Amino acid sequence: MPQSRENSPQRTMLLTGASRGIGHATVKRFSAAGWRVITCSRHPFPENCPWEMGPEDHIQVDLSDADNTLEAIHEIRSRLPQGRLDALVNNAGISPKGNGGSRLGTIETDLADWQKVFQVNFFAPVMLARGLIAELESAKGSVVNVTSIAGSRVHPFAGAAYATSKSALAGLTREMAADFGPRGIRVNAISPGEIDTAILSPGTDRLVAQIPLRRLGTPEEVAKAIYFLCTEQSSYVNGAEIHINGGQHV
Repeated sequence: MPQSRENSPQRTMLLTGASRGIGHATVKRFSAAGWRVITCSRHPFPENCPWEMGPEDHIQVDLSDADNTLEAIHEIRSRLPQGRLDALVNNAGISPKGNGGSRLGTIETDLADWQKVFQVNFFAPVMLARGLIAELESAKGSVVNVTSIAGSRVHPFAGAAYATSKSALAGLTREMAADFGPRGIRVNAISPGEIDTAILSPGTDRLVAQIPLRRLGTPEEVAKAIYFLCTEQSSYVNGAEIHINGGQHV
C-alpha cells in the first residue's frame, strides 16, 4: 500500500509573487495545512508580517532579470536539504500601465516593456521548473502556473503584453505537462477572472454584471484551487487549465 502522508516528510511549496492578493492567500492556505512555504518576490520580507517562518523562507529575487533568477534557483536548492520540492506555484506577474493607469495596447507598449513582462510572466516559470526539476521529480511534485482570463480574450484593463504572456503561459503549461509528466511531475494552470484584491482596476465593478455569479472572486477561492492541484485530490489531473471566474468565460 502507498505510504501514508501522515508518516511522510513535511511537504514544501515554492511560491512566487507571495506578497499580496492571491499569493498571500495561498501562503495562508498551505501553511494552515502544515506545508513549509518558501516565498519569492522582488521585495524583502516585511518586518510587520505575522508569518513566523517568513524571514527564513523568503528569497528576494527580481524575476525580470534572468541572471538573478538563476542565482535564486541555486539559493532555493540550497534550502532543500532533502532534495525534494512538492509544489512550485508560479504566481508572480506584472502588467505595466500607461498614464493614469490606462491600458497599454500593442501599439503603445514599448519593446522593453514587452520583454520585461514576458521574462517575469513566461520565462521565469519555465526557468524555475527546469532548474528545480530534480527536486520536483524526487517528490513527484506539482507545478501550477497562474494564467488569466485575459489570456483568452481582449480584456478592458489588462494590457496587451500581460494578456499575450498569459496566453503563452497556458500553451507552456500544456507543453510542460507533456514533458514533465513522464518524470511523475504534474503541470497544470489556474486562470483567475476578476478577483477582489488590492490591485483591482477602476471600473472593475462594471464587469460584475457580466459574471453569471454576479460577484467578484476572493483570493481564498483561488488559493483553494491551487491547493487542490498540489495534492492527491488531483492526482490524475495534468495539463489542465482551471477557470476560476464565476462563469465569466462562458
